[in-house]
Amino acid sequence: MYSKLTFLILLLFSTISLGSLDVVPCNLRVTKYGQVCVCNSTYCDTVPPVKNLSSGQYQIYTTSKNSLGFASSTAAFTSLLNGTASLDITVDNLSDTYQKIIGFGGAFTDSTGINIAALPATAQQFLLESYFGENGVEYSLARVPIGGTDFSTRAYTYCDEEDLALDKFALAQEDYSYKLPFIKKALELRKKKQLLFFASAWSSPGWTKSSNKVKGSGELKTDYYDWWAKYYIKFFEAYKTNGVNFWGQSAFFLFQADHLGPTIRNSTFSDLKIIAYDDSRDLLPILKSLVLSDNDTIKYIDGVGIHWYSDFVTPKFFLNSAMTNKSEWFVLGTEACNGFIKLPVLIKAVELGSWARGVNYINNIFDDLEHNVSGWTDWNMALSTSGGPTFIYNYVDSPIIVNTTSGEFYKQPMFYALGHFSKFLLPGSVRIATKVSSSKIRVMIFKRPDNKIAMIISNDSDDILKVGISIQGTSNTTVSIISRSINSLLINV
Repeated sequence: MYSKLTFLILLLFSTISLGSLDVVPCNLRVTKYGQVCVCNSTYCDTVPPVKNLSSGQYQIYTTSKNSLGFASSTAAFTSLLNGTASLDITVDNLSDTYQKIIGFGGAFTDSTGINIAALPATAQQFLLESYFGENGVEYSLARVPIGGTDFSTRAYTYCDEEDLALDKFALAQEDYSYKLPFIKKALELRKKKQLLFFASAWSSPGWTKSSNKVKGSGELKTDYYDWWAKYYIKFFEAYKTNGVNFWGQSAFFLFQADHLGPTIRNSTFSDLKIIAYDDSRDLLPILKSLVLSDNDTIKYIDGVGIHWYSDFVTPKFFLNSAMTNKSEWFVLGTEACNGFIKLPVLIKAVELGSWARGVNYINNIFDDLEHNVSGWTDWNMALSTSGGPTFIYNYVDSPIIVNTTSGEFYKQPMFYALGHFSKFLLPGSVRIATKVSSSKIRVMIFKRPDNKIAMIISNDSDDILKVGISIQGTSNTTVSIISRSINSLLINV
Protein backbone atom coordinates (compact mmCIF):
# COMPACT_ATOMS: atom_id res chain seq x y z
CA MET A 1 0.00 0.00 0.00
CA TYR A 2 1.12 3.57 -0.62
CA SER A 3 2.52 5.46 2.36
CA LYS A 4 0.50 8.50 3.42
CA LEU A 5 3.12 10.82 1.93
CA THR A 6 3.15 8.97 -1.39
CA PHE A 7 -0.63 8.97 -1.45
CA LEU A 8 -0.75 12.75 -0.96
CA ILE A 9 1.84 13.29 -3.68
CA LEU A 10 -0.21 11.16 -6.05
CA LEU A 11 -3.34 13.02 -5.14
CA LEU A 12 -1.78 16.46 -5.59
CA PHE A 13 0.57 16.00 -8.53
CA SER A 14 -0.47 12.89 -10.48
CA THR A 15 -4.04 13.99 -11.01
CA ILE A 16 -4.12 15.48 -14.49
CA SER A 17 -7.02 17.77 -15.26
CA LEU A 18 -8.73 17.03 -18.58
CA GLY A 19 -11.88 19.14 -18.89
CA SER A 20 -14.38 17.86 -16.37
CA LEU A 21 -12.44 14.64 -15.88
CA ASP A 22 -9.36 13.83 -13.83
CA VAL A 23 -6.96 10.96 -14.34
CA VAL A 24 -6.65 9.43 -10.90
CA PRO A 25 -4.20 6.51 -10.43
CA CYS A 26 -4.83 3.34 -8.48
CA ASN A 27 -4.36 3.53 -4.71
CA LEU A 28 -2.65 0.14 -4.59
CA ARG A 29 -2.84 -2.25 -1.66
CA VAL A 30 -1.03 -5.59 -1.51
CA THR A 31 -3.12 -8.49 -0.23
CA LYS A 32 -2.55 -12.15 0.56
CA TYR A 33 -3.69 -13.11 -2.94
CA GLY A 34 -2.35 -10.19 -4.97
CA GLN A 35 -3.30 -6.53 -5.28
CA VAL A 36 -6.38 -4.30 -5.26
CA CYS A 37 -7.10 -0.64 -5.87
CA VAL A 38 -8.63 0.97 -2.78
CA CYS A 39 -11.46 3.50 -2.98
CA ASN A 40 -13.16 5.44 -0.18
CA SER A 41 -15.10 8.66 0.34
CA THR A 42 -12.22 10.89 -0.77
CA TYR A 43 -10.37 8.93 -3.45
CA CYS A 44 -11.04 6.51 -6.30
CA ASP A 45 -9.03 5.73 -9.44
CA THR A 46 -10.43 6.50 -12.88
CA VAL A 47 -9.91 5.51 -16.52
CA PRO A 48 -7.90 8.02 -18.60
CA PRO A 49 -10.19 9.60 -21.22
CA VAL A 50 -10.05 8.55 -24.85
CA LYS A 51 -8.13 11.23 -26.73
CA ASN A 52 -8.99 12.84 -30.04
CA LEU A 53 -6.80 10.70 -32.26
CA SER A 54 -5.59 11.88 -35.63
CA SER A 55 -5.62 9.49 -38.55
CA GLY A 56 -2.93 6.87 -38.02
CA GLN A 57 -2.72 7.35 -34.26
CA TYR A 58 -3.62 4.87 -31.55
CA GLN A 59 -4.09 4.95 -27.79
CA ILE A 60 -3.15 1.94 -25.68
CA TYR A 61 -4.52 1.09 -22.22
CA THR A 62 -2.72 -1.49 -20.09
CA THR A 63 -3.57 -3.37 -16.89
CA SER A 64 -1.08 -5.90 -15.55
CA LYS A 65 -0.58 -8.22 -12.62
CA ASN A 66 2.03 -5.85 -11.22
CA SER A 67 0.21 -2.61 -12.05
CA LEU A 68 -3.55 -2.42 -11.65
CA GLY A 69 -5.60 0.43 -13.01
CA PHE A 70 -5.50 1.71 -16.59
CA ALA A 71 -2.13 3.06 -17.78
CA SER A 72 -2.47 4.91 -21.08
CA SER A 73 -0.25 6.35 -23.82
CA THR A 74 -0.48 7.25 -27.51
CA ALA A 75 1.63 6.52 -30.58
CA ALA A 76 1.34 6.45 -34.36
CA PHE A 77 1.28 3.85 -37.11
CA THR A 78 3.78 3.86 -39.98
CA SER A 79 3.62 2.58 -43.53
CA LEU A 80 6.08 -0.27 -42.84
CA LEU A 81 6.81 -2.66 -39.97
CA ASN A 82 10.28 -2.17 -38.48
CA GLY A 83 11.12 -5.88 -38.40
CA THR A 84 11.70 -6.15 -34.64
CA ALA A 85 8.48 -8.01 -33.79
CA SER A 86 8.58 -11.56 -32.44
CA LEU A 87 4.98 -12.26 -33.48
CA ASP A 88 2.42 -10.67 -35.75
CA ILE A 89 -1.23 -9.62 -35.74
CA THR A 90 -2.71 -9.15 -39.19
CA VAL A 91 -6.04 -7.77 -40.38
CA ASP A 92 -6.45 -8.27 -44.11
CA ASN A 93 -9.96 -6.90 -44.56
CA LEU A 94 -11.93 -4.69 -42.18
CA SER A 95 -15.11 -5.83 -43.94
CA ASP A 96 -14.60 -9.50 -42.99
CA THR A 97 -16.87 -9.43 -39.94
CA TYR A 98 -18.73 -11.61 -37.45
CA GLN A 99 -21.15 -10.79 -34.59
CA LYS A 100 -22.26 -7.43 -33.23
CA ILE A 101 -21.75 -6.54 -29.57
CA ILE A 102 -24.81 -6.01 -27.36
CA GLY A 103 -22.94 -5.02 -24.21
CA PHE A 104 -21.12 -5.94 -21.01
CA GLY A 105 -22.16 -5.51 -17.41
CA GLY A 106 -23.34 -7.05 -14.14
CA ALA A 107 -26.40 -7.72 -12.00
CA PHE A 108 -28.34 -5.50 -9.61
CA THR A 109 -28.87 -8.21 -7.01
CA ASP A 110 -30.11 -7.45 -3.51
CA SER A 111 -26.61 -8.20 -2.23
CA THR A 112 -25.12 -5.68 -4.64
CA GLY A 113 -27.49 -3.01 -3.37
CA ILE A 114 -27.03 -3.95 0.29
CA ASN A 115 -23.27 -3.55 0.00
CA ILE A 116 -23.41 -0.29 -1.94
CA ALA A 117 -25.90 1.12 0.58
CA ALA A 118 -23.53 0.23 3.44
CA LEU A 119 -20.91 2.68 2.14
CA PRO A 120 -20.79 6.42 2.89
CA ALA A 121 -22.69 8.45 0.29
CA THR A 122 -19.60 9.71 -1.56
CA ALA A 123 -18.08 6.24 -1.72
CA GLN A 124 -21.39 4.96 -3.11
CA GLN A 125 -21.14 7.51 -5.88
CA PHE A 126 -17.53 6.55 -6.62
CA LEU A 127 -18.53 2.89 -6.89
CA LEU A 128 -21.38 3.57 -9.29
CA GLU A 129 -19.21 5.94 -11.34
CA SER A 130 -16.55 3.23 -11.51
CA TYR A 131 -19.03 0.92 -13.21
CA PHE A 132 -21.28 3.27 -15.20
CA GLY A 133 -19.60 6.67 -15.44
CA GLU A 134 -17.61 8.13 -18.33
CA ASN A 135 -14.48 8.02 -16.15
CA GLY A 136 -15.24 4.39 -15.26
CA VAL A 137 -15.60 1.20 -17.30
CA GLU A 138 -19.01 2.23 -18.69
CA TYR A 139 -21.19 -0.86 -18.28
CA SER A 140 -23.87 -0.91 -20.99
CA LEU A 141 -25.84 -3.99 -19.89
CA ALA A 142 -27.39 -4.98 -16.56
CA ARG A 143 -29.37 -7.92 -15.24
CA VAL A 144 -32.21 -7.33 -12.79
CA PRO A 145 -33.65 -10.21 -10.74
CA ILE A 146 -37.43 -10.61 -10.66
CA GLY A 147 -37.85 -11.03 -6.91
CA GLY A 148 -35.28 -12.66 -4.67
CA THR A 149 -32.24 -14.76 -5.54
CA ASP A 150 -29.65 -16.72 -3.60
CA PHE A 151 -28.01 -13.31 -3.13
CA SER A 152 -30.86 -11.96 -1.02
CA THR A 153 -31.33 -12.13 2.72
CA ARG A 154 -34.55 -14.13 2.37
CA ALA A 155 -36.59 -16.13 -0.12
CA TYR A 156 -39.39 -14.04 -1.62
CA THR A 157 -41.47 -13.35 -4.71
CA TYR A 158 -43.95 -10.58 -5.52
CA CYS A 159 -47.00 -12.73 -4.86
CA ASP A 160 -46.20 -15.09 -1.99
CA GLU A 161 -49.85 -15.57 -1.03
CA GLU A 162 -52.15 -17.45 -3.42
CA ASP A 163 -53.71 -14.92 -5.77
CA LEU A 164 -54.88 -16.12 -9.18
CA ALA A 165 -55.95 -12.62 -10.21
CA LEU A 166 -52.55 -11.10 -9.29
CA ASP A 167 -54.36 -8.36 -7.39
CA LYS A 168 -51.85 -8.59 -4.53
CA PHE A 169 -48.79 -8.44 -6.79
CA ALA A 170 -46.37 -5.87 -5.36
CA LEU A 171 -42.69 -5.07 -5.54
CA ALA A 172 -40.76 -5.83 -2.35
CA GLN A 173 -38.97 -3.48 0.00
CA GLU A 174 -35.72 -4.77 -1.50
CA ASP A 175 -36.68 -3.23 -4.85
CA TYR A 176 -37.22 0.18 -3.29
CA SER A 177 -34.14 0.05 -1.03
CA TYR A 178 -31.52 -1.91 -2.96
CA LYS A 179 -32.40 -2.13 -6.65
CA LEU A 180 -34.34 0.84 -8.00
CA PRO A 181 -32.28 3.62 -6.33
CA PHE A 182 -29.01 2.34 -7.77
CA ILE A 183 -30.51 1.45 -11.14
CA LYS A 184 -31.74 5.04 -11.44
CA LYS A 185 -28.33 6.42 -10.48
CA ALA A 186 -26.72 4.18 -13.09
CA LEU A 187 -29.11 5.54 -15.71
CA GLU A 188 -28.18 9.10 -14.71
CA LEU A 189 -24.49 8.28 -15.08
CA ARG A 190 -25.01 6.73 -18.51
CA LYS A 191 -26.80 9.92 -19.63
CA LYS A 192 -27.79 9.31 -23.25
CA LYS A 193 -25.58 6.26 -23.67
CA GLN A 194 -26.98 2.74 -23.80
CA LEU A 195 -27.83 0.86 -20.62
CA LEU A 196 -29.93 -2.20 -21.45
CA PHE A 197 -31.72 -4.11 -18.70
CA PHE A 198 -32.80 -7.72 -18.88
CA ALA A 199 -34.81 -9.46 -16.17
CA SER A 200 -34.54 -13.00 -14.78
CA ALA A 201 -36.69 -14.81 -12.22
CA TRP A 202 -35.21 -17.36 -9.82
CA SER A 203 -38.45 -18.82 -8.52
CA SER A 204 -42.19 -18.58 -8.87
CA PRO A 205 -44.25 -18.37 -5.66
CA GLY A 206 -44.20 -21.50 -3.55
CA TRP A 207 -47.89 -22.22 -4.07
CA THR A 208 -47.30 -22.51 -7.84
CA LYS A 209 -44.46 -25.05 -7.52
CA SER A 210 -44.42 -28.81 -7.15
CA SER A 211 -42.43 -28.41 -3.92
CA ASN A 212 -44.83 -25.77 -2.51
CA LYS A 213 -41.75 -23.75 -1.44
CA VAL A 214 -39.99 -20.71 -2.88
CA LYS A 215 -36.62 -21.90 -1.61
CA GLY A 216 -34.96 -24.87 -3.27
CA SER A 217 -35.95 -27.06 -6.18
CA GLY A 218 -39.43 -27.66 -7.52
CA GLU A 219 -41.02 -27.21 -10.94
CA LEU A 220 -43.64 -24.68 -11.92
CA LYS A 221 -46.93 -26.57 -12.09
CA THR A 222 -48.27 -26.64 -15.64
CA ASP A 223 -51.61 -25.22 -14.47
CA TYR A 224 -49.80 -21.96 -13.67
CA TYR A 225 -47.94 -21.42 -16.95
CA ASP A 226 -50.36 -18.71 -18.12
CA TRP A 227 -50.43 -17.15 -14.66
CA TRP A 228 -46.62 -17.04 -14.56
CA ALA A 229 -46.50 -15.32 -17.95
CA LYS A 230 -48.87 -12.63 -16.62
CA TYR A 231 -46.65 -12.31 -13.53
CA TYR A 232 -43.80 -11.21 -15.83
CA ILE A 233 -46.03 -8.52 -17.34
CA LYS A 234 -46.91 -7.27 -13.85
CA PHE A 235 -43.19 -6.95 -13.08
CA PHE A 236 -42.44 -4.95 -16.21
CA GLU A 237 -45.41 -2.68 -15.51
CA ALA A 238 -44.26 -2.08 -11.93
CA TYR A 239 -40.73 -1.15 -12.98
CA LYS A 240 -42.00 1.05 -15.81
CA THR A 241 -44.09 2.93 -13.24
CA ASN A 242 -40.82 3.50 -11.37
CA GLY A 243 -39.06 4.83 -14.46
CA VAL A 244 -37.17 1.70 -15.55
CA ASN A 245 -37.79 0.05 -18.92
CA PHE A 246 -36.46 -3.33 -20.00
CA TRP A 247 -34.75 -4.50 -23.16
CA GLY A 248 -35.13 -8.22 -22.51
CA GLN A 249 -36.03 -11.06 -20.19
CA SER A 250 -34.88 -14.63 -19.77
CA ALA A 251 -37.03 -17.64 -18.91
CA PHE A 252 -36.86 -21.40 -19.17
CA PHE A 253 -37.96 -22.61 -22.57
CA LEU A 254 -40.65 -25.18 -21.74
CA PHE A 255 -43.46 -22.65 -21.46
CA GLN A 256 -42.34 -20.07 -24.00
CA ALA A 257 -44.09 -21.39 -27.12
CA ASP A 258 -47.64 -21.62 -25.76
CA HIS A 259 -47.56 -19.21 -22.83
CA LEU A 260 -44.83 -16.62 -22.29
CA GLY A 261 -44.16 -15.91 -25.98
CA PRO A 262 -47.75 -15.04 -26.93
CA THR A 263 -48.30 -13.14 -23.66
CA ILE A 264 -45.26 -10.92 -24.23
CA ARG A 265 -45.89 -10.39 -27.94
CA ASN A 266 -49.53 -9.41 -27.34
CA SER A 267 -48.68 -6.98 -24.53
CA THR A 268 -47.42 -3.40 -24.42
CA PHE A 269 -43.96 -4.98 -23.99
CA SER A 270 -44.04 -6.78 -27.34
CA ASP A 271 -40.56 -5.53 -28.28
CA LEU A 272 -38.87 -7.28 -25.34
CA LYS A 273 -36.09 -9.65 -26.31
CA ILE A 274 -36.97 -13.15 -25.09
CA ILE A 275 -33.82 -14.99 -24.02
CA ALA A 276 -34.15 -18.76 -23.83
CA TYR A 277 -32.29 -21.26 -21.66
CA ASP A 278 -30.20 -18.98 -19.37
CA ASP A 279 -28.05 -21.80 -18.03
CA SER A 280 -24.63 -23.46 -18.41
CA ARG A 281 -23.47 -24.51 -21.86
CA ASP A 282 -23.24 -28.25 -21.16
CA LEU A 283 -26.83 -28.87 -22.35
CA LEU A 284 -26.71 -26.63 -25.42
CA PRO A 285 -26.64 -29.57 -27.90
CA ILE A 286 -29.90 -30.83 -26.34
CA LEU A 287 -31.36 -27.33 -26.55
CA LYS A 288 -30.44 -27.28 -30.23
CA SER A 289 -32.21 -30.54 -31.04
CA LEU A 290 -35.31 -30.12 -28.86
CA VAL A 291 -36.02 -26.39 -28.84
CA LEU A 292 -34.10 -24.39 -31.43
CA SER A 293 -35.30 -26.74 -34.17
CA ASP A 294 -38.97 -26.23 -33.15
CA ASN A 295 -40.47 -23.50 -35.33
CA ASP A 296 -43.41 -22.95 -32.97
CA THR A 297 -41.02 -22.11 -30.14
CA ILE A 298 -38.21 -20.33 -31.90
CA LYS A 299 -40.52 -17.77 -33.49
CA TYR A 300 -40.88 -16.21 -30.04
CA ILE A 301 -37.21 -16.42 -29.05
CA ASP A 302 -34.62 -13.75 -29.87
CA GLY A 303 -31.53 -15.38 -28.39
CA VAL A 304 -29.95 -17.78 -25.92
CA GLY A 305 -28.45 -16.94 -22.53
CA ILE A 306 -25.48 -18.89 -21.17
CA HIS A 307 -23.76 -19.16 -17.78
CA TRP A 308 -20.11 -20.02 -17.34
CA TYR A 309 -20.29 -22.55 -14.48
CA SER A 310 -19.61 -25.68 -16.52
CA ASP A 311 -17.21 -24.05 -18.97
CA PHE A 312 -14.14 -25.57 -17.31
CA VAL A 313 -15.39 -29.09 -18.23
CA THR A 314 -17.47 -28.37 -21.35
CA PRO A 315 -15.96 -27.99 -24.85
CA LYS A 316 -16.09 -24.50 -26.30
CA PHE A 317 -17.60 -25.79 -29.53
CA PHE A 318 -20.83 -26.51 -27.62
CA LEU A 319 -21.48 -22.78 -28.08
CA ASN A 320 -22.05 -23.47 -31.77
CA SER A 321 -25.24 -25.32 -30.79
CA ALA A 322 -26.74 -22.05 -29.57
CA MET A 323 -26.61 -20.50 -33.03
CA THR A 324 -29.49 -20.38 -35.54
CA ASN A 325 -30.11 -18.77 -38.92
CA LYS A 326 -32.84 -16.53 -37.50
CA SER A 327 -32.36 -12.85 -38.31
CA GLU A 328 -30.92 -10.73 -35.46
CA TRP A 329 -30.33 -13.87 -33.37
CA PHE A 330 -27.84 -13.53 -30.52
CA VAL A 331 -26.12 -15.53 -27.81
CA LEU A 332 -25.43 -13.63 -24.59
CA GLY A 333 -23.35 -14.46 -21.54
CA THR A 334 -25.82 -13.90 -18.70
CA GLU A 335 -24.01 -14.99 -15.51
CA ALA A 336 -20.48 -15.64 -14.24
CA CYS A 337 -18.53 -15.40 -11.00
CA ASN A 338 -15.40 -16.76 -9.38
CA GLY A 339 -15.35 -18.60 -6.08
CA PHE A 340 -18.38 -20.78 -6.74
CA ILE A 341 -16.23 -23.90 -6.22
CA LYS A 342 -14.87 -23.78 -2.69
CA LEU A 343 -12.47 -25.93 -0.73
CA PRO A 344 -12.01 -24.87 2.91
CA VAL A 345 -8.23 -24.75 2.69
CA LEU A 346 -7.36 -24.31 -0.99
CA ILE A 347 -10.07 -22.15 -2.54
CA LYS A 348 -11.94 -19.33 -0.82
CA ALA A 349 -15.12 -17.58 -1.90
CA VAL A 350 -13.24 -14.27 -1.92
CA GLU A 351 -9.54 -14.26 -2.84
CA LEU A 352 -8.94 -10.55 -2.54
CA GLY A 353 -6.61 -9.29 -5.25
CA SER A 354 -6.33 -12.55 -7.21
CA TRP A 355 -4.88 -11.90 -10.67
CA ALA A 356 -5.69 -15.50 -11.67
CA ARG A 357 -9.38 -14.79 -11.20
CA GLY A 358 -9.07 -11.79 -13.49
CA VAL A 359 -7.44 -14.06 -16.07
CA ASN A 360 -10.40 -16.43 -15.73
CA TYR A 361 -12.64 -13.57 -16.83
CA ILE A 362 -10.34 -12.59 -19.70
CA ASN A 363 -10.09 -16.12 -21.09
CA ASN A 364 -13.79 -16.85 -20.74
CA ILE A 365 -14.77 -13.64 -22.52
CA PHE A 366 -12.28 -14.42 -25.30
CA ASP A 367 -13.70 -17.95 -25.61
CA ASP A 368 -17.25 -16.64 -25.85
CA LEU A 369 -16.56 -13.81 -28.28
CA GLU A 370 -14.50 -16.09 -30.52
CA HIS A 371 -17.64 -18.25 -30.78
CA ASN A 372 -19.89 -15.35 -31.77
CA VAL A 373 -21.33 -14.53 -28.35
CA SER A 374 -22.52 -10.91 -28.32
CA GLY A 375 -21.88 -9.86 -24.72
CA TRP A 376 -21.02 -10.97 -21.21
CA THR A 377 -22.77 -10.30 -17.90
CA ASP A 378 -21.08 -10.66 -14.54
CA TRP A 379 -23.05 -11.74 -11.47
CA ASN A 380 -22.94 -9.55 -8.32
CA MET A 381 -21.31 -6.15 -8.83
CA ALA A 382 -20.45 -5.71 -5.15
CA LEU A 383 -20.18 -8.18 -2.28
CA SER A 384 -18.92 -8.15 1.30
CA THR A 385 -15.46 -9.32 2.33
CA SER A 386 -16.96 -12.78 2.94
CA GLY A 387 -18.75 -12.84 -0.44
CA GLY A 388 -22.32 -12.14 0.65
CA PRO A 389 -24.88 -11.65 1.93
CA THR A 390 -26.55 -14.85 0.74
CA PHE A 391 -29.32 -16.52 2.70
CA ILE A 392 -28.32 -19.99 1.42
CA TYR A 393 -24.63 -19.42 2.30
CA ASN A 394 -23.55 -19.49 -1.35
CA TYR A 395 -20.63 -17.08 -0.87
CA VAL A 396 -18.70 -16.14 -4.03
CA ASP A 397 -16.33 -13.47 -5.35
CA SER A 398 -17.09 -10.17 -7.07
CA PRO A 399 -15.08 -7.57 -9.04
CA ILE A 400 -15.69 -5.09 -6.23
CA ILE A 401 -15.54 -6.04 -2.56
CA VAL A 402 -17.00 -3.72 0.08
CA ASN A 403 -15.51 -3.32 3.56
CA THR A 404 -18.39 -1.96 5.60
CA THR A 405 -16.20 -1.49 8.69
CA SER A 406 -13.70 0.86 7.04
CA GLY A 407 -16.05 2.42 4.50
CA GLU A 408 -13.75 1.30 1.67
CA PHE A 409 -14.28 -0.77 -1.43
CA TYR A 410 -11.69 -2.73 -3.34
CA LYS A 411 -11.44 -3.01 -7.11
CA GLN A 412 -10.04 -6.42 -7.89
CA PRO A 413 -8.23 -7.58 -11.05
CA MET A 414 -11.60 -8.96 -12.23
CA PHE A 415 -12.93 -5.39 -12.34
CA TYR A 416 -10.16 -4.26 -14.69
CA ALA A 417 -10.26 -7.46 -16.76
CA LEU A 418 -13.94 -7.08 -17.58
CA GLY A 419 -13.51 -3.32 -17.78
CA HIS A 420 -11.28 -3.56 -20.86
CA PHE A 421 -14.15 -5.17 -22.77
CA SER A 422 -16.97 -3.01 -21.38
CA LYS A 423 -15.05 0.25 -21.83
CA PHE A 424 -13.71 -0.21 -25.32
CA LEU A 425 -16.09 -2.60 -27.11
CA LEU A 426 -19.00 -0.21 -27.51
CA PRO A 427 -22.49 -1.60 -28.17
CA GLY A 428 -22.78 -2.11 -31.90
CA SER A 429 -19.08 -2.93 -32.34
CA VAL A 430 -18.51 -5.69 -34.90
CA ARG A 431 -15.83 -8.39 -34.62
CA ILE A 432 -13.29 -8.49 -37.45
CA ALA A 433 -11.42 -11.53 -38.76
CA THR A 434 -7.85 -11.53 -37.41
CA LYS A 435 -4.70 -13.59 -37.93
CA VAL A 436 -2.20 -14.16 -35.10
CA SER A 437 1.16 -15.83 -35.71
CA SER A 438 1.62 -17.19 -32.18
CA SER A 439 -0.46 -18.73 -29.38
CA LYS A 440 1.50 -16.70 -26.81
CA ILE A 441 -1.14 -13.97 -26.97
CA ARG A 442 -4.88 -13.79 -27.43
CA VAL A 443 -6.16 -11.07 -29.73
CA MET A 444 -9.55 -9.79 -30.77
CA ILE A 445 -10.35 -6.84 -33.02
CA PHE A 446 -13.61 -4.92 -33.42
CA LYS A 447 -14.80 -2.02 -35.53
CA ARG A 448 -16.73 0.38 -33.31
CA PRO A 449 -19.72 2.54 -34.26
CA ASP A 450 -17.45 5.62 -34.03
CA ASN A 451 -15.25 3.98 -36.73
CA LYS A 452 -12.32 3.45 -34.38
CA ILE A 453 -10.76 0.00 -34.27
CA ALA A 454 -10.62 -1.60 -30.82
CA MET A 455 -8.00 -4.31 -30.31
CA ILE A 456 -7.87 -6.38 -27.11
CA ILE A 457 -4.56 -8.19 -26.48
CA SER A 458 -3.97 -10.58 -23.57
CA ASN A 459 -0.47 -11.76 -22.67
CA ASP A 460 -0.60 -14.39 -19.92
CA SER A 461 3.06 -15.34 -20.31
CA ASP A 462 6.05 -14.24 -18.23
CA ASP A 463 7.65 -12.58 -21.26
CA ILE A 464 7.52 -9.09 -22.70
CA LEU A 465 6.39 -9.62 -26.29
CA LYS A 466 7.18 -7.43 -29.29
CA VAL A 467 4.02 -7.56 -31.37
CA GLY A 468 3.82 -6.38 -34.96
CA ILE A 469 0.40 -5.09 -36.04
CA SER A 470 -0.63 -4.69 -39.66
CA ILE A 471 -4.06 -3.46 -40.74
CA GLN A 472 -4.86 -3.94 -44.42
CA GLY A 473 -1.16 -3.67 -45.25
CA THR A 474 -0.99 0.11 -44.91
CA SER A 475 -1.19 0.78 -41.16
CA ASN A 476 1.69 -0.83 -39.27
CA THR A 477 3.28 -0.60 -35.85
CA THR A 478 5.20 -2.61 -33.28
CA VAL A 479 3.96 -2.65 -29.68
CA SER A 480 5.59 -4.04 -26.55
CA ILE A 481 3.07 -6.10 -24.58
CA ILE A 482 4.23 -6.60 -21.00
CA SER A 483 3.90 -9.90 -19.17
CA ARG A 484 0.71 -10.92 -17.38
CA SER A 485 -1.32 -8.10 -18.87
CA ILE A 486 -4.45 -7.18 -20.75
CA ASN A 487 -4.23 -4.33 -23.24
CA SER A 488 -6.72 -2.34 -25.29
CA LEU A 489 -5.71 -0.37 -28.35
CA LEU A 490 -8.01 2.24 -29.85
CA ILE A 491 -6.94 2.92 -33.41
CA ASN A 492 -7.91 5.67 -35.82
CA VAL A 493 -6.96 4.00 -39.10
